[in-house]
Amino acid sequence: MNPEEFGKGAAAEVRRHPSGYWAAYPKPIPPHIPATWDLFASLSEADRAISELAGVARTLPNPHLLIQPFIRKEAVLSSKIEGTQASLSDLLFFEASEGSEARTSDVREVSSYIKALEHGLSAMEKLPLSLRLLRDLHGILLDDPTKTPGEFRTSQNWIGRPGCTLSEASYIPPPPDSLVEPLGDFEKYLHAPSPTPPLIRYAIAHYQFEAIHPFLDGNGRLGRLLITLLLCADPVMDQPLLPQPLLYLSAFFEQNRDEYYGRLAAVSKEGDWIGWLRFFLKGVAEQSRDAVRRSDLLFKLRQDHRQRIQGERGSALVQQIDDFLFSNPVVSVPEMARRFGRTFAGTQNAVNRLVELQILHMAPPGAYRSRLYAAWDIIHTVES
Repeated sequence: MNPEEFGKGAAAEVRRHPSGYWAAYPKPIPPHIPATWDLFASLSEADRAISELAGVARTLPNPHLLIQPFIRKEAVLSSKIEGTQASLSDLLFFEASEGSEARTSDVREVSSYIKALEHGLSAMEKLPLSLRLLRDLHGILLDDPTKTPGEFRTSQNWIGRPGCTLSEASYIPPPPDSLVEPLGDFEKYLHAPSPTPPLIRYAIAHYQFEAIHPFLDGNGRLGRLLITLLLCADPVMDQPLLPQPLLYLSAFFEQNRDEYYGRLAAVSKEGDWIGWLRFFLKGVAEQSRDAVRRSDLLFKLRQDHRQRIQGERGSALVQQIDDFLFSNPVVSVPEMARRFGRTFAGTQNAVNRLVELQILHMAPPGAYRSRLYAAWDIIHTVES
């Protein structure tokens, strides 16, 4: 890491470690951020878009039918930023086969992200966001013992091109023996009442977490998961910005990966908070509008399915399975029989009828141990 790249206004102070390398020590937050009309405009646009999404979430007849596909897409894209190759359909088939068909570690990694996010949202219904909870989530997110899951790092890590050494790193976060103070300040920031608009606070919190890089691995995924937790359960707000977890920024970050990393680096090295905040707010606005659009498409698709099913013999079970598809678009007959307490034969008949209606499509024979069926129209609506 070149200390000369860090300017006078940098958000991180550079110091030489006793062993000889330079490391970056993030300055305490909140920073001083000059108010500009451009920033106000970006914040206003993001606030309008997320308010519209919140309104949609409150008026949906059953928002839980839409939450699971959104969570799964976020898990896929957040992990993709870190180099995984699993797709949404890979994940859905993995889940429907009860984990027996994962041919790579990538799918299991994405699945762990979902477990961590769901655990975090559930835990924050009773307990506020804390360093302890983040450690718990990290323990779920990473199941590789060599990466010390659930523990703050005790060795130095760094950021740079794949395979680079410490001396070649573009950014070296604070050494492990210097994590206590910045982590303590970070936790206090999460719980401190502030006049700063919530979306600005979340952008600052995400940057600070990434700058501290407190875990040996998984910091990027956990830092993006942190955004969702704050949107749905901000410790200092009586009512969160979103009543349901329908907004995820990983799609925007993945589409603009180079700028995402570049904006974070520019804060550390140049103190360019405005550039990062406007980028973050642009992502909030774009992804909020996208979530509204997809929610509308899924709702219309559900209505279309109901019209096709209406009047079918045995339509109660057919309808139950179809409703289930909007949260889990890949299913097996044994799973549906267990879930709805029906016989295998009766469930197979209902699934066959959904195939005839072209709502379900059978996976290629022999591709999976269990015969699986997919609702590709739902998958494509979420994934495209």
